[in-house]
Amino acid sequence: MPFLHRFVAHPLGALAALALAAFLEAYGDSCFQAGFYRSTGQARVAAVVTGVVVLGIYGSVVNAPRWDFGRLIGVYVACFFLVAQILNRLRFGHAPTPPVYAGGSLILAGGLLMAFWRG
Repeated sequence: MPFLHRFVAHPLGALAALALAAFLEAYGDSCFQAGFYRSTGQARVAAVVTGVVVLGIYGSVVNAPRWDFGRLIGVYVACFFLVAQILNRLRFGHAPTPPVYAGGSLILAGGLLMAFWRG
């Protein structure tokens, strides 16, 4: 895994890994949502099993950057917010509301500060 460690050592690489983790978490959660409320029978089982597998992979990816845990999770929350809104729109057809845009811009600004401010 030397390539992965070099990749996430750079802030943009770590941000890419966190964006991938955010996608995996949001998609895994959406599988549970679909399994619990939008499907039945074998489709329900498949959705839940897919959610379990995807969330297991997410756990590995989110911990790839060797940042301190507080910073890692702070930046990750910003990535997760952005990816979750995109997935919510594409998968379920729900557009963000003005309060979501306003609050989300603050979340994203905080994530960028934590990712790039060296102090």
